[in-house]
Amino acid sequence: MLNQKLVAASLFFALTTGICSAQSSDPAVAACKSTGLLALQEKSKDISDLVVDMESVAVSKADTRVEDVQVKTVVLGEAYIARNGKTGTPDRFVCLLGEKGKVLLTFFTAQ
Repeated sequence: MLNQKLVAASLFFALTTGICSAQSSDPAVAACKSTGLLALQEKSKDISDLVVDMESVAVSKADTRVEDVQVKTVVLGEAYIARNGKTGTPDRFVCLLGEKGKVLLTFFTAQ
């Protein structure tokens, strides 16, 4: 009985770790993070990093348009904005990607 519980716990851990690893290497999330950080740094020079909470991230394929611009992927989640190396509370973000993974919009809002 104990062995079955250990096997089940190990399997659960392996599956959930694999899912998180797959998400963290998602090119859509990476694109949103890099362009979001650049946009934030343009507005405030004290922003040093953007840490995406991968457990909160949802990446959804889309096939829609905003006027004549095609949206292919929507990324939603939470991110910590580091100012002078210190992070505070997480901000929610929405990121829209178009053709070939081009970031169209990254929007941050305090919770």
